Amino acid sequence: MKEKTIDYMLRTTWLAVQKMYNEEAAKFGSTMATGFTLLSIDPEKGTASTALGPKMGMEATSLSRILKTMEAKGLIERHPNPEDGRGVIIRLTDFGRQKRAHSKEKVLIFNESIKKNVSEEKLNHFYEVTEMINEMISNKKIYDQNDK
Repeated sequence: MKEKTIDYMLRTTWLAVQKMYNEEAAKFGSTMATGFTLLSIDPEKGTASTALGPKMGMEATSLSRILKTMEAKGLIERHPNPEDGRGVIIRLTDFGRQKRAHSKEKVLIFNESIKKNVSEEKLNHFYEVTEMINEMISNKKIYDQNDK
C-alpha cells in the first residue's frame, strides 16, 4: 500500500500525542493515563466509578488498576455512593485537584499550540471528520453486522 490509510494516520498521530503527554507527565512522576483520569473526574462532586470507564472509553480492569495506583498516591478517595449502596464515588483529594489543574494546563497548552499553527477552517474540518468517523463506528456503519 503506497497510500497512507486513514486509520494509519489516526493511529500514528495518537501514538505521538500519547508519547508527548507521557514524556511530560513523567517529569512530574505521573502518566498520561493518570492525567486523563484526573480530568475525567468531576472536581466538585466526584464521579461514580461505574460512569468513569464509559466516560473515558476504558475497560473496567484497566481503569481499576489506574484508580488503585491513584489512590495509593493520594490523588483520589473512594466514597460510598449515597444513591446506590453498591456503588462508589471517586473524589479528588486536594493533591488530586492540584495535579488535575496541572494536567488541564498541559492539555490547554497543546490545544493552543495547534490552534496557532492550524487555521480555524482546517480545525473545523478535522472535528467534522473525526465526529463522522465516531458516528459511523458507533452506529456500526463500517462493517456489516452479519460479517464474520
